[in-house]
Amino acid sequence: MSHTKQNGKKQIKKMFYVLVYDIASVKRLPRVLKICRKFLYWIQNSVFEGELTRSQYLDLKIQLTKVINRKEDSVIFYAIRNPQVVDKQILGKEKNEISNFI
Repeated sequence: MSHTKQNGKKQIKKMFYVLVYDIASVKRLPRVLKICRKFLYWIQNSVFEGELTRSQYLDLKIQLTKVINRKEDSVIFYAIRNPQVVDKQILGKEKNEISNFI
């Protein structure tokens, strides 16, 4: 179940996502990285997380679809309906400490 945030009188539903990718081309990789950073927080190489509205999620998918090669590249979205039930544990160095996920 997604949660909501108040925005004036409107309630905007957001869901938490984890995005991972494997891009085969060094030419496409910087473009994919730039798109992902517009929407989500970079966690470590090829991994992003953050909250998105349905509209933002669809926009992100459309932009990525225009850049990736579906025969060579892979982008995976994990939709987390209730982030309070996810236990995030890090072994070794945390690459980016910006998330308040757990």
